[in-house]
Amino acid sequence: MTSRSWTSTVVEHHRLREDLAVVRLVGDVVPFRPGQYVDVSVPQNPRLLRRLSPALPPSQDGKLEFHVKTVPGGWVSGAIVKDTQPGDTWTIIDPRGSLAVDENGPPVIMIAGGTGLAPMRSIILDLAQSPNPPLVYLFFGGRTLRDLYAADMLWILAHELPWLQPIPVVEDLTDAGPPDGWAERLGVDIGFGEDHLVEGTLADVVSSYGAFTEHQVLVCGSAAMVRSTRDRLIATGTPAEVISFDPY
Repeated sequence: MTSRSWTSTVVEHHRLREDLAVVRLVGDVVPFRPGQYVDVSVPQNPRLLRRLSPALPPSQDGKLEFHVKTVPGGWVSGAIVKDTQPGDTWTIIDPRGSLAVDENGPPVIMIAGGTGLAPMRSIILDLAQSPNPPLVYLFFGGRTLRDLYAADMLWILAHELPWLQPIPVVEDLTDAGPPDGWAERLGVDIGFGEDHLVEGTLADVVSSYGAFTEHQVLVCGSAAMVRSTRDRLIATGTPAEVISFDPY
């Protein structure tokens, strides 16, 4: 099957951490659904594609936003985080993926590890346009407090959207992570206080709530996080057929 592609231009590259950046682009209108992912080709390594999930719902003015974290040995992700410049031209290829929410369906459990938050944010912002969205419980987090890179945005959204309940999860609340000049210069207040933070892995914390038998469940993150969370949910009694995730 022939791949479809579109062109988009970087208008903003916002470095949040040593290993994390938000990239905003404007260009062709890409026909994706909230929650889907795309392949991207960037000028620093045009022959190597990187799979990314838009963090905004589809836009008729061609706006795109991606959250990119470097991975060990990741030539493309490292180049995006460190070397992307406004004016760079990206090629966006083949939207696909099964993460989605039925806005007329039962309550939603979203489980996002790291930049797995991006497609969840796209879906949440899309649901905000619905007259009667379902309740959404968003478990998001990672290994350290620094992995809560978008917590300030979620804190604001939670006060604007009464149907959204974000739950920040950190494996070790005493571990601030290695020194990071980018994070220290920004000095962002995550909004959530100590009484909001839950310690543990996402798999442990989410499964502690019991079986989600009457819910829509979405999981996105690293391959290991998705596998462990899905396995724990099923072991706790959540039906496998209600759990949506994209294969890695």
